[in-house]
Amino acid sequence: MKATCESASNEITEEIFQFWSQNNALEVVIEIDNAKPNDPAPFNTGMVADIRIKNTNHKATLPLSERSAGFVWFFSFLAQFKQLKKTPGNGNAILLLDEPGLTLHGKAQGDLLRYIIERLLPDHQVIFTTHSPFMVPMDRLADVRIVEDVIIQKPGKRLEVKGTKVRSDVLEVSDDTLFPLQGALGYEVTQSLFIGANTMLVEGPADILYLKMMSQALIKRGRVGLDSKWTLCPSGGIDKIAPFVRLFGGNRLNVAVLSDIANGDKTKIENLKKANILKAGHFYTCADFTTGSEADVEDLIDADLFVQILNGAYKPPTDKLVTTASLTAAAPTPRIVKKAEALFKLMPGTVVEFDHFAPARWLLENPSVLDANTPAVNGTLDRFEALFNAFNALVP
Repeated sequence: MKATCESASNEITEEIFQFWSQNNALEVVIEIDNAKPNDPAPFNTGMVADIRIKNTNHKATLPLSERSAGFVWFFSFLAQFKQLKKTPGNGNAILLLDEPGLTLHGKAQGDLLRYIIERLLPDHQVIFTTHSPFMVPMDRLADVRIVEDVIIQKPGKRLEVKGTKVRSDVLEVSDDTLFPLQGALGYEVTQSLFIGANTMLVEGPADILYLKMMSQALIKRGRVGLDSKWTLCPSGGIDKIAPFVRLFGGNRLNVAVLSDIANGDKTKIENLKKANILKAGHFYTCADFTTGSEADVEDLIDADLFVQILNGAYKPPTDKLVTTASLTAAAPTPRIVKKAEALFKLMPGTVVEFDHFAPARWLLENPSVLDANTPAVNGTLDRFEALFNAFNALVP
């Protein structure tokens, strides 16, 4: 009897933990013993089977009933349908499930959906209702039907009740009814469109434009540009990096960071490195490719070239043209964008307020500026090539 219980325990453990990905340190333990007379009925007579869940990390067991409601439901669901497969005459059963996995969180609902597709669909037709985007099979959208109670309100007329309708055309239904499908599509797009297997986090959209344009200019000259395997993604600043990596790191992404750095950011950067949320060597600041201790991506651009970009982007009057001398003297900071902000504040009404994106957009529209064979352009491309070499070495 002991051997039979162990065999059943092993079989159920293997089946359940192929699909329950939340914790792989659990085992099912089944024990059969004589009932205890003082136990509550009906467990006080005959033989009683006791199911316990062992945590191999903590070397302890708990009754199944004391695990989370989601786990108990998942266990019961899999056990029920494993028995269904063993019962003669049930091969053609149609399974109707109302809101399965309601007590499970998103990842566990994904496990349940995978179980339905891999274990149940080969032998049974399965129909289930859900309000959860995590239970929408994104690779089987043709199977999805949308159910809504259709009530038409026309001005000046009584409500026209059409009743419950099942539709495959998502364009015909209301936004509220469509929400689970929208949520599933939004999550899928986020995973595939904005996030790549190799994701390079930068400060904002302007950084992406500068990196793209400099990469193109280098490749045009037969030099090293940024590896095309990198997906550039704006993170919104140092404070957003840790949440981003924790949110998407579960997808086994190769994430690297190019961050701006100011005096107040040094502690944040050290804390990020100590947190080990990134692989060692996958965090760079712009100062790593310049001679200063503080830097934005614009500081990789030679001052003379950046002055040319500013004048092209903002077109100040002739007597207010930006010069390298006026830009350098505008503020006592090594960061060129802070100098530009200070300089433009000294010219109220002459030019619009400085922003990071306008110069990058102008460079995108005037890439021939980078074709010049001048010390300013060559020095700029040298610094960006060093940056690209560093990040390209991180691509598997």
